[in-house]
Amino acid sequence: MSQSPATNEFQSTVWTEDQPIVSVRDVHKSFGSLEVLKGISLDVMKREVICVIGPSGSGKSTFIRCINALTTIDQGSIKVKGQEVHDPKLDRLELRKKVGIVFQQFNLFPHKTALQNVMMAPIHVLKQDKKEVEGRAYQLLKKVRLEGKEHAYPGELSGGQQQRVAIARSLAMNPDIMLFDEVTSALDPETVKEVLLTINQLVEDGMTCILVTHEMGFAREVADHIYFTDRGVIVEHGPPATFFKEAKDPRTKEFLSQIL
Repeated sequence: MSQSPATNEFQSTVWTEDQPIVSVRDVHKSFGSLEVLKGISLDVMKREVICVIGPSGSGKSTFIRCINALTTIDQGSIKVKGQEVHDPKLDRLELRKKVGIVFQQFNLFPHKTALQNVMMAPIHVLKQDKKEVEGRAYQLLKKVRLEGKEHAYPGELSGGQQQRVAIARSLAMNPDIMLFDEVTSALDPETVKEVLLTINQLVEDGMTCILVTHEMGFAREVADHIYFTDRGVIVEHGPPATFFKEAKDPRTKEFLSQIL
């Protein structure tokens, strides 16, 4: 299969590890008359873990979807490895190989086993050898602590187990960056810990992660930097040690007082 020029463009982009792997500058996004993002800017370095927190409707999920072009932006710039994400010439498939995303809902194929769900994209999208993909899928399911569940269907798994299959499925594309959009919000409290443990393992392995989360204890534990958003802007940000103890903005203080 021949490569598109856009694919080559992404691969030939000059980017070095001393530069941000994700760079966001003055991003605006509206849905009709509702302005959801009002000038968001931040940088993420390779192997860094960023947590984005804030009240419902503050633009968190929209922001994270803009990073891998699931949602377009109206103004500003988002670069991944130096490549402009919203360049019309960019091959979106190439971008999404590099930037994996896991959602609140698991979106698994109910008629496919856990193993088959993990194998689908590498076989059908990346055109990789089925035998090699199968071996890697077994390893990934073991990594997310689902050994022995390879041939179970989603309906036979708990919510936490399904979410871990979704994480393994995203990892099967071998991404450079993982985005997590409130991945525990649809789970019962007993299964939340399983999923957070899995993400923690990815962090320890050095995966660059951007998480939208309401799990403050987890954010405090894993994040290198925390961003608090409200009404489409970044109100305050900092490393966990100072963010949670020395918040300065009244909106940040009020939010933290309600959830801590």
